[in-house]
Amino acid sequence: MAKEKSKDEGAKLLEAMFAKRGYLLPYHRMLGASDPKLLATYDALYTRLTLDERILSAVEKETVWIALIATTREKLAFFHFERAASAGMSNSAISDALAIAAACESFNAFFFGYSAFEKWVPEKMAMKRYSRVFDAARGRTLPATAEVAAAVCHAGLRNANGMRIHLQRAFERGATRAQMAEALSYVLLHRGGPTMVEAVACWEKAAQELKIPGPY
Repeated sequence: MAKEKSKDEGAKLLEAMFAKRGYLLPYHRMLGASDPKLLATYDALYTRLTLDERILSAVEKETVWIALIATTREKLAFFHFERAASAGMSNSAISDALAIAAACESFNAFFFGYSAFEKWVPEKMAMKRYSRVFDAARGRTLPATAEVAAAVCHAGLRNANGMRIHLQRAFERGATRAQMAEALSYVLLHRGGPTMVEAVACWEKAAQELKIPGPY
């Protein structure tokens, strides 16, 4: 009888999740069958992290998500593109969010250049060119939003050097601590606890060294 009740609870929860999200993933069904209470707890976390309206607007939220998805090559996250369109983002705006991720990937080339060949490529010169690449890539994305998204992209890749650059640039361009904290929280869901630990540690250290707002 207890097993049947648990099965009913799982089925009802899955039905509610589908109505809310418009999709179900295999692990949702697994948890629904094996541990409905865990699924309910996870769903509450997911809802608060990415469905509820917190600080970021729907457009800002999906801009960050699309950049992070592109950076981490997560093909299953197509629903964020659907949400972006529902929030009013055009294909051009969505492509600008994708370009933010592409620009972030150029960071490693510039970092390698001044790390290995500083005689010919000083750090200041390399970072100036990276900034040009990034500013051109963001298109019409608002500067603060683009910088927040870039900080999250680098956090998702555990790239502390890149994250530091965009943390500083984000606050210089008017981003708030609350906006950065919400955007960075997506990393917890998308990349897991260890990546989130490194990201917040990077922000803590950057706050002290760069004199920018910290995570708390």
